[in-house]
Amino acid sequence: MIRFNNDYNHGAHPRILEALASTNGESYGGYGIDPWCERAAEEIGKYLDCPEAAVHFLVGGTQANFTVIASALKPFQAVVCADSGHIHVHETGAVEHTGHKILALPGKDGKITAKQIAGEAEKYRVSGVREHIVQPKMVYISFSTEYGTIYSKGELEEISRVCKEYGLYLFVDGARLGYGLGSCRADVTLKDLARLTDVFYIGGTKCGALFGEAVVIVNPLLQEDFRSCMKQNGAMLAKGWLLGLQFYELFRDGLYFEITRKADEYAMRIKKAFEERGIPSYVESFTNQQFVVVENSVAEKLAEKYVFEYEEKIDENHCCIRFCTSWSIKAEEVDALVRDILAL
Repeated sequence: MIRFNNDYNHGAHPRILEALASTNGESYGGYGIDPWCERAAEEIGKYLDCPEAAVHFLVGGTQANFTVIASALKPFQAVVCADSGHIHVHETGAVEHTGHKILALPGKDGKITAKQIAGEAEKYRVSGVREHIVQPKMVYISFSTEYGTIYSKGELEEISRVCKEYGLYLFVDGARLGYGLGSCRADVTLKDLARLTDVFYIGGTKCGALFGEAVVIVNPLLQEDFRSCMKQNGAMLAKGWLLGLQFYELFRDGLYFEITRKADEYAMRIKKAFEERGIPSYVESFTNQQFVVVENSVAEKLAEKYVFEYEEKIDENHCCIRFCTSWSIKAEEVDALVRDILAL
């Protein structure tokens, strides 16, 4: 069976494994205070043009999401996101467990707009009973989204402007950031994210690392006591250098961007094959996640050889399925899938 079900079904890029093995006999200080975390932060910083940014390394995406949100918000404040947002549908109420309400807005292809955000913030601003309702204080968006879509630079600039106007923090979930930045349709860079957001993170777990996310805090107001919040929420790895070393390897010469861009290119081959076969997309994605609407019999046929995600029932005869490429996918695996799609 060839796996296209997610982008974290292999261990780590060989260079990371080699680096971990070569340093295994060395000794370092704990809890992220070590040379490798420092070097990794320096390498990431070269892409940001933002000397004041603070970089912290956490183990996973859900952990990064609820730790950032818990550290930024007061108990009566809420986070705004798309109704398909990962924190809303796939994290078992982790954010609510920290005591914060999620205000979910109807998204289109996984995205929300500056106009929607302004509407939610304005409702609170003009309310005569603000002490009786939660205060929207943070906007959470993903790049790329749950549907593989991405925000344009113009869209991010508009969202950032609205957030500043209403005093909201802008937080970008970058679990699949490499695949978003590597898209043929992307006009956003890490430098743009550092300019437009208050905090974002660079996903490693789905982008070549064994595990790990690099949280980049731009807003100085959110930097204070963040490490204390990490510790309290179980997000501070004692052997922190294992995270730092991985991100150093991914960023010291651009490996992160190379391997994720290649995954996007493979996904475009799969997208094209489905289009040539006359199989429609469920949503137009130009990143590593491809959603298509197929007859049930087609899904059953493909499942004989490939592992993919069943998303939802469309009608009695059709369903939506997802094929996901990753940094570890092989050209011959994509070749096989393309041949089998065209032969359907």
